Order: sequence, then structure tokens, then C-alpha cells
Amino acid sequence: MSELHVVLVEPEIHWNTGNAGRTCLAAGAQLHLVEPLGFSLADAQVRRAGLDYWPRVNPRVWPTWELFERALPELGAPFFFSSAGARPFQEVSYPRPVVLIFGRESVGLPPALLARHRESTVSIPMLDPALRSLNLSTSVGIAVYEVRRQWGSESAPAS
Repeated sequence: MSELHVVLVEPEIHWNTGNAGRTCLAAGAQLHLVEPLGFSLADAQVRRAGLDYWPRVNPRVWPTWELFERALPELGAPFFFSSAGARPFQEVSYPRPVVLIFGRESVGLPPALLARHRESTVSIPMLDPALRSLNLSTSVGIAVYEVRRQWGSESAPAS
């Protein structure tokens, strides 16, 4: 079982999910998708974004946030990514195992969820104050590889 988990809560755009899945595969992370999804996992676009690797991504799909949240303590320490996060993601020392949680492309994670987990919210700093957010799959890549950097090369999956 992976020590690194990436969770996309209600993702809306198929190519972001495909790209995030490919990143998870490359970094040895387990991808989790919380429904509803804004697309079908059978769509050719998801497979195209994940290239021929998509079948190996094998995401775990959760029908609701509530069901996923009940399983969260078994998966690892959660960190909720938001442009309004309490601290920059680079200031966190990520434990093993860890769960990196991202919201929908259009609105991010629900405010009530962020408020409930305020101490575990993190942001990816942006120098341009007019930017609302970064692309979801870009954010996943930044976060996943920061965790891998901190854990060191000995924890990288074998190729």
C-alpha cells in the first residue's frame, strides 16, 4: 500500500485527472477520486491524458466525501490544498503516510471543510495577486514532488 495518497474531490476536467493520475503513477502515489466527477472515467479524453499508462493508475473511486473521510485516518495525515491555506506547502514537514487533498477546478474545496481542518490547510504561493488558482494537475505535481523531495530518493518507487 502506498504511503502517498492524492485525492481529487469532485474533479471537473478529464485531462487534469488524467495528468494527475500519470503523476501519481510516476511518483508511486495512489490516486483517489471523490464523486461526483464532471466526466466519465470511460471517456477517451481521460485515457488520452493518462496516455497508455491510465489502466495502471487504477484510481480508487469514492461515491461521497463522507465515505472517504471515514477511511482517511487509515490512509495518513491529511493536508488540504487551497489558495486560502493557513501556511505555504513548503513549510510543512510531510509525515508518512500522507494524504494530499485537492478540490474542484472551479471552486476548490468547500469552505466548511477547510474551516473544519484549518490547521491542515496549505497553499501554493502565487506571486501574481490577480491569479485565483493554479491548474489542478500542476498543483498535484508540485505537491507530490515536494513530498518525495522531503522523503528523499530512497523512498522513490523502483522503475
